[in-house]
Amino acid sequence: MTEIFTGNFTQQEPIPQEGIDAAMAVLQSGRLHRYNVAEGELGEVSLLEQEFAAQLGVSYCLAVASGGYAMGAALRAMEVGPGDKVLTNAFTLAPVPGAIASVGAVPVFVGVTEELVIDLEDLAAKADQADVLMLSHMRGHLCDMDALMEICAAKKIRVIEDCAHTMGASWRGKASGLWGDMACYSTQTYKHANSGEGGLLVSDDADLMARATILSGSYMLYERHGAVPPAEVFEKVKYTTPNVSGRMDHLRAAILRPQLQALPEQAERWNARYKVVEAGLRETPGLTIVERPEEEYFVGSSIQFLLLDWTADKVNEVIDRCKARGVELKWFGGREPVAFTSRYDSWRYAPSEPMTRTDRVLDGIIDMRIPLTFSEEDCALIARIIKAEVSAVFQAG
Repeated sequence: MTEIFTGNFTQQEPIPQEGIDAAMAVLQSGRLHRYNVAEGELGEVSLLEQEFAAQLGVSYCLAVASGGYAMGAALRAMEVGPGDKVLTNAFTLAPVPGAIASVGAVPVFVGVTEELVIDLEDLAAKADQADVLMLSHMRGHLCDMDALMEICAAKKIRVIEDCAHTMGASWRGKASGLWGDMACYSTQTYKHANSGEGGLLVSDDADLMARATILSGSYMLYERHGAVPPAEVFEKVKYTTPNVSGRMDHLRAAILRPQLQALPEQAERWNARYKVVEAGLRETPGLTIVERPEEEYFVGSSIQFLLLDWTADKVNEVIDRCKARGVELKWFGGREPVAFTSRYDSWRYAPSEPMTRTDRVLDGIIDMRIPLTFSEEDCALIARIIKAEVSAVFQAG
C-alpha cells in the first residue's frame, strides 16, 4: 500500500496561553502603540527588547515591524546610500537584496558552496568591492564565522547578520547575531517565533543603535525604550536622522515574549525532527545530504538536500511525485520564481553575472519546512516518501 502524508506544511503551533492572555490584556487596554504607556511603565515592546537583549547577551535591541525593515534600518544606520555596493549571498531570500535596493544601494552577490553557506573564497576575491556585508544565514546554515570575520576585519568590512533563520543558533558556542556589527531577526509566522510579522535589530554599537531607533519612528520618545543607548548618544543623531517609521506594537510583543523564553526548548524539538528526516534520507541514490559541521549549533526548522546535476525535468518529476503523496518540496533552481523560491538572477533590479559553481548548487537545492506540528513519526514517513520518489526517478535514468 502506498504511504500518503496528510499533514499541513504551513500549520504552526498555537500561540502559548501566556501570550494569548497578555495579548488580550493589551486589547482590553486599547493601548497598542508602543509609546502609549502609563507613567513609569515600560510596556510589552520595551520588555521584549530588554528580555531578548539579555537572552542573547547583547547591549541593545530594537523591536520593529519586520525582519526586512530591520535590515533596511541597519543599512541606513550605517549610512549606506544610493550607489553604494553591499556584499551579500547569492543564495538567500528576496527581502535581503530588497533591503539593499530599498536604500538605493547595489548588491554584489557572493557564491554559495555545497554546504549552502557563503563561499569564503569568493568573498575574499570580492572584498575590495564594498565595505558592508549583509550576511544571510540562509535556511539556518552558518559558515565558518571565525574565518569570515577574519576576512572582513582585514578589509575593514562591516557585517550585518541576517539571522531570520538562525534565532537560537550558534557557531563554536557564540550566538548567531553576536559576530557582526548589527544583526536582524524576523518573527514572521514561519520563523522561530511567530507574531505574524515582526523583527528585532540588535547591536553593541551605541551610535548605530541610536540612529536605528530614531529611524524606526521613535520621534523624541527614545527614553521609553527598554534596551537602547543612553540619552547623550541620541543627542549626536536626533536632529540629523530621518524618521522611517517601522515600529512594533504591544500586541505583537505580548505574543512574542513567552515564545522567546521557550526558544531553547523549541530548538531541541525542531532538531529532533530534523534528525529523523536527515537519517531517513541518507543513502538515497542521487541525493546529497548537506552535512552540518560540529562547530555549528543549528535550529532545524527546515531541511535542504541536493539533487546535483539533475535535469530540470527530473527535479520537477520528484517534486510532483512527492506532492501527490502529500509532501511539499520547494526547488531553488527554477528559472522562474515560485512562492518564496528565487535566485540571484531572478532579481532584475540587481545586476549580476553568472557564477558557474554557484549555479550548479542552486540548480540542485531542494527545501522543506519542518513545522513543530509534525511528530517524529510524521517526519519518518515524510523521509520514506522522499527517499522512495527520488530513488524511483533517479533509477529510471
